[in-house]
Amino acid sequence: MTSVREKQDALRRRSVTWIVSLATVGLVFDGYDLVVYGTLVPLFLRDPAQIGAVTPAVAGALGSYALVGVLVGALLAGSVGDIVGRRKVMLTAYAWFSVGMALTAFATTTTAFGILRFVTGLGVGALVATTGALVAEFAPRGRKNLCNAITYSGVPLGSLLAALLAILLLESIGWRGMFLIGALPLVTLLPLALVKMPESPAWLVSRGRLTEACAVAERTGVSINEPAEVGRDTAKPAPQERSGFAGLFGRSYLLPTLLLGLLSATGLVLVYALNTWLPELMGRAGFSTNGSLAFLLVLNGGAVIGALIASRFADRFGPKPVVAVSFLLGAAAIGLLTVSLPLGVLLAFVAVVGLGTSGTQILIYGFVATYYRTNVRGAGVAWCAGFGRLGGVGGPLLGGVLIASGLALDAIFYVLAVIAVVGTLLTLVVPTAARRGRATAQPAAGQPVVGEPAPASGQAG
Repeated sequence: MTSVREKQDALRRRSVTWIVSLATVGLVFDGYDLVVYGTLVPLFLRDPAQIGAVTPAVAGALGSYALVGVLVGALLAGSVGDIVGRRKVMLTAYAWFSVGMALTAFATTTTAFGILRFVTGLGVGALVATTGALVAEFAPRGRKNLCNAITYSGVPLGSLLAALLAILLLESIGWRGMFLIGALPLVTLLPLALVKMPESPAWLVSRGRLTEACAVAERTGVSINEPAEVGRDTAKPAPQERSGFAGLFGRSYLLPTLLLGLLSATGLVLVYALNTWLPELMGRAGFSTNGSLAFLLVLNGGAVIGALIASRFADRFGPKPVVAVSFLLGAAAIGLLTVSLPLGVLLAFVAVVGLGTSGTQILIYGFVATYYRTNVRGAGVAWCAGFGRLGGVGGPLLGGVLIASGLALDAIFYVLAVIAVVGTLLTLVVPTAARRGRATAQPAAGQPVVGEPAPASGQAG
């Protein structure tokens, strides 16, 4: 006979599968939205009949407008999500960026294109900032980094999809058709998420909405009567901790928050510099248009596979050392792109670059989502996604400036390798854990607490 515990575990597995699947698909379109532009840069540079004259500097600026929107959207979502809930922000974000992509397809000038890219970025930022918090609050013990890695691998998968579809369809459907593909979540993902995406019981408990939390827990199999941390003395509840951005920048979390923000910004400089400019750089190295786009496929494929493998080590040993090693591998691989190599070996190094850039960024989101207590987790992920977008904004601009300056191809890769080394150093100085402020804000004695099992040894939780 199946025990109650077994039934609850089976129900939770189904719920987590739905949540992770929907969140991953959302970030697939998210990644598609942000990277499809990079596949179109060579076309815009060559043909002013598309949206007007585009120079390398203008192309870099246009690539950054969406990321400014992501920055604003992510920071807003951190505050709004702690007030109205993770679910409402995510559903709104699905609709917002889908409509933005559809409208961008009809832009006829660089000005209109840039404005619509900014507007679309608001929805993208809200989604990136909220997804990690929701997934971390449903993920089971010892699987938080893996679940976040699966989810955030949607971003490079979307990048890979953008490159593949550009190779297969760009000539037949044009760049406008490529943007219309990015609007599909409005009629596919959004209706499904309305039915299958629950609100986080942890967030409901943190807001004192215990009846709703119990109802969601019953439907999803998530326990709300376990202590927040194994070994914690719950007979003596901790005093109420500040929530949201107030808690994020409180005494307990101030230093790690600043360091994690800089860490995310460093990673995103690399992610968006490469995803925007790699096709153009490889074209200048002598590869054909489709051959150059193929490097984007390998880059993002390496990011997905590498991050999924690395996340298992992060769950076992903690995310901090794994992120540091990933950055270092990326730096070495970028440097080796300057060496004359057979094509197969070159592609292998590009895959490692994917792990060290986009793959590392996936691990950073998991690091952040498991670092903070529940009532600041949404703000923490939003800060990572939002402040980090300063690096995302700078990535396309940096690439445009380096290319416009006439710098040699090898020198451009060396600059990017140095940035990856900086990421390694920043990771190493992040405090291993913020134990003083990590305890989940406790409800009054006798009230249930959503279970958040203890992290693996060396992990921030």
